[in-house]
Amino acid sequence: MTRLLFVLVLLLGSLPITAQTNKLPALIDREIFFGDPEIVNAQISPDGSFIAFIKPYKGTRNIWVKKREEPFTAGKPMTADVARPIINYSWSRDGKTLLYVQDKGGNENFHVYAVQPAQKLEAGQEVPAARNLTNVPNARAILYLAPLSEPNIIYVGLNDRDKAWHDLYRLNLTTGEKTLVRQNTDRITGWTFDWNDKLRLATRSKPDGSTEILRVDEKELQPIYSATVFETSAPIGFHKDNQRFYLRTDKGNRNLQQLVLVDPVTLKEEVVETDPKNRVDVGQVLLSEVTREPIFIAYQDDKMRRTWKDKTYEKDFSALEKKFPGQMVLLGSSTIDEQYWIVNVLSDVNPGEVHLFDRKTKQLTFQYRPRPKLPVKDLVTMQVIRYKSSDGLEIPAYLTLPKNSTGKNLPLVVVPHGGPWARDVWGFNSYHQFLANRGYAVLSPNFRGSTGFGKEFLNAGNKEWGQKMQDDITWGVKHLIAQGTVDSKRVGIMGGSYGGYATLAGLAFTPDLYAAGVSIVGPSNLHTLLTTIPPYWESVRKQFSVRMGDVNTPEGKEQLARQSPLNSADKIKAPLMVVQGANDPRVNKAESDQIVIALRTRGFPVEYLVAPDEGHGFARPVNNMAMLAAAEKFLAKHLGGRYQKSMPPAVATRLKEITVDVKTVALSSPSTAEKD
Repeated sequence: MTRLLFVLVLLLGSLPITAQTNKLPALIDREIFFGDPEIVNAQISPDGSFIAFIKPYKGTRNIWVKKREEPFTAGKPMTADVARPIINYSWSRDGKTLLYVQDKGGNENFHVYAVQPAQKLEAGQEVPAARNLTNVPNARAILYLAPLSEPNIIYVGLNDRDKAWHDLYRLNLTTGEKTLVRQNTDRITGWTFDWNDKLRLATRSKPDGSTEILRVDEKELQPIYSATVFETSAPIGFHKDNQRFYLRTDKGNRNLQQLVLVDPVTLKEEVVETDPKNRVDVGQVLLSEVTREPIFIAYQDDKMRRTWKDKTYEKDFSALEKKFPGQMVLLGSSTIDEQYWIVNVLSDVNPGEVHLFDRKTKQLTFQYRPRPKLPVKDLVTMQVIRYKSSDGLEIPAYLTLPKNSTGKNLPLVVVPHGGPWARDVWGFNSYHQFLANRGYAVLSPNFRGSTGFGKEFLNAGNKEWGQKMQDDITWGVKHLIAQGTVDSKRVGIMGGSYGGYATLAGLAFTPDLYAAGVSIVGPSNLHTLLTTIPPYWESVRKQFSVRMGDVNTPEGKEQLARQSPLNSADKIKAPLMVVQGANDPRVNKAESDQIVIALRTRGFPVEYLVAPDEGHGFARPVNNMAMLAAAEKFLAKHLGGRYQKSMPPAVATRLKEITVDVKTVALSSPSTAEKD
């Protein structure tokens, strides 16, 4: 490189983003990132005759069905919900029924609905009639099992008797008749059935926060395995001998979760596998219903990797992986005989392409791309980085830089994940690509308390909200500033749920670090957060108390008060946008109201969006589009990135409707009242 060119590179690297915008690719319409996908979530029927999928119908995502050989244009709608998009569904075991769950306005009182594709339509009827199989007011349903031996039956949980605990019911799909199997008076949180669909195990949450696995005997539940509140254990399914069961556990001196086999009678344990690289917990364990043996064990490391346990599957899918180097080949639904598989291929720069794989003929048939209009040539790679936090703990993180940028002196948006007991993973991330397209570097740190990295890393986050957990985010910003990647005066933070809390905490506890923040359904007052958690979270109430802080002790109250951004609202210097769903049962609207009122009281400007038909996050695209339009304009104003000025009339109207005049905000009592 010549000296002149070297000087020019240095100069360009120090210029603000407005001087480098000619190097960025064209602005990608936010609708292409976050609007309804054209087709998504395809699932093949048990006999392979049909493929169901999600596609907009009358402006809202609904379920469609087509014959396997037909093009997707030949599909016919099966549902016509215009109020809220349908996201999760499945086929019944005999393929005669489609089952889906739906709540109202984000209240999380999910009901199970059934629709039969073969139903003859009456005159004027556009879709088959959907039946609410769990039509109990103010109750939340959980779908536990669709038994292979009884394809017209499902097992569901209902908390109509006791809001905190779900009783187990057997439900007939044809008649809708429910039969009580087990009344839950034992703090049961889950049930495990064997290969003959016989109820064999139960999982219990004890009052001290520990968990127990119980053997289901004829007359009683017998405890056979326990883990403390600081340990994790969960049954996966039964061994092919139908006696022993697979268990994911980090009990005892284990740091990483292992896969073990447990005999529920003799209680003998046998280690099946731990991470061969000794880096992360055991992840997904896929069991074959044909061989009743594991197909693979997945590990979420920097990138997902697998150990194949079934050699025939390994041969088939290793051949597929060679066709898509550098990408992940993920197994979706399959036929009962496991001949046909829906396969999704994706990467950090590929939002997904779906294929149908015939394991008998080895034929791979392209099906669709969820977002075919997304210009993949303008997308950018997601980098894996690591840095040391305030106490020396190494933090794994993902970094995305704008395409064609110098990688120097960039504005940054930190996007902390929710949970906080969750984690970010490598792959296509809409927020990363969207913000990078606007000219920002994007950082997603897996701060302590994130899952998948072992229980020591998880437990390092105990009672550290706003403290060392926040340091893990702060030191990530400092790391990028020290490297010259980021302009210290143009750092923003944006996140949802715990990520929303981290946004508020970042602005309140490190006020000189950030130039702007967008908090989406983020708690501001940890005391009111913990005293208003939904009744059906009773099983984890003690875990919240242990991992966050105890509202019932003087020490706990003091700690939670110190860690609540609300109590440091007077220190906030950076502009803040707050986003909330009015029906959120997890983070009540009062959490956002409190911080907005606190800032208003001191005369500090704050922007506030509240959607009356949403809960913990925005599901309706028009609400999401309005929020994102406001957020990217807000970030551009304070960080100097680009933003899309245009928006469809419906989105512009909705933005006006959900924008709150902060002068009108009044604090109502936090409530966990549930309404259907």
